[in-house]
Amino acid sequence: MKVTFVSNYFNHHQKSFSDKLFSMLGSDYCFISTAQMSQERERLGYKKITAQYLLECSDPASIAKAKRIISDSDAVIFGSAPKEYIKEYIAEGKLMFKYSERLFRQKKSAIKKLLLFLRYHLTARGKNTYLLCASAFASADYNSLLLFNGKSYKFGYFPENKHYDIEKLLSEKKKSSILWCGRFLDWKHPDDAITAAKLLKKDGYDFDLTIVGTGEMEQTLNKLVDEFDLSDCVSFTGSMPPEKVREKMEQTGIYLFTSDRQEGWGAVLNESMNSGCTVVASHMIGSVPFLMENNKNGLIYESGNVESLCEKIKYLLGNPDEQDRLGRYAYETITEIWNAEIAAERFVEMTQYLLDGRKADDLYAFGPCSKCDKIRDNWIKALSNNG
Repeated sequence: MKVTFVSNYFNHHQKSFSDKLFSMLGSDYCFISTAQMSQERERLGYKKITAQYLLECSDPASIAKAKRIISDSDAVIFGSAPKEYIKEYIAEGKLMFKYSERLFRQKKSAIKKLLLFLRYHLTARGKNTYLLCASAFASADYNSLLLFNGKSYKFGYFPENKHYDIEKLLSEKKKSSILWCGRFLDWKHPDDAITAAKLLKKDGYDFDLTIVGTGEMEQTLNKLVDEFDLSDCVSFTGSMPPEKVREKMEQTGIYLFTSDRQEGWGAVLNESMNSGCTVVASHMIGSVPFLMENNKNGLIYESGNVESLCEKIKYLLGNPDEQDRLGRYAYETITEIWNAEIAAERFVEMTQYLLDGRKADDLYAFGPCSKCDKIRDNWIKALSNNG
């Protein structure tokens, strides 16, 4: 079986999944990178990664080679890349998996929806084309364009899956520590974390909030810390490389994930759960309905509701044993099911089923490559379980 993954650039969120596929398929696996990493990502600490199976398209010769590899493939995973790479492949009716986050991160006008309808019916429609959902909301978005109805599977991003002595990890965490990490963008709402810190301090809670990252809101966030007199309990580190962020997560009790619906997936959720953090996350983040169950392996709050966010943090600060319970289940969620190794093994088995003309709908009941419901806002069910 020859499998090719086509995307814009190769990064650490794809490496573990690709490494596992390469270990299973050998030279029959190739990752084709069609673009250079953006400067913004480099400023955030992303590093250029090389791999034996990686082909970077930097000139006409490498582009031609990439198209030959795609043409010879039995299955192609197609992410963010120019459609010219797969135009002929699709025309031949071969097996393809569209790998996508949600389409409608913001409300779209009827005209824009029509344009998207036309665009995706040209590039993503076909008897042998399926959807790998890198967002719990992707299936519903595509279904609304009459695409992938009954042909969508749960997927995501799969950062490195680390294995710890979980009891030792939890015992060494500082239970009063809180971490926020990401780009300082309005839709990631780092200001919500600072506002929550203001309320925590007002009510006399002992805590420290560390904020990792840089971005356009940096000046605003610093002003808020000064305005709310939080310099004694809120600190900024600037940007950090991914491995240093993981070290912070390993030391931290509570992780805040405050983005709204514009967060397509959010790999920091995988990483923080894998690090045994107790995550308090907004319900509209793409990864949350797939990875989290409220009050089982983390706490979910209604996006934008800072009072709810703060109440959940207060509960955790006052109940360190609950941090251990939730953090332990979070760790198990990643190490036992939502990881690159499981995803790759399941993907290969599912692909073989489809190549053989068999249905893959009932292969897995949950986790990577399990079937997506036609339209399901399963965060509603999660939020109804108010821990």
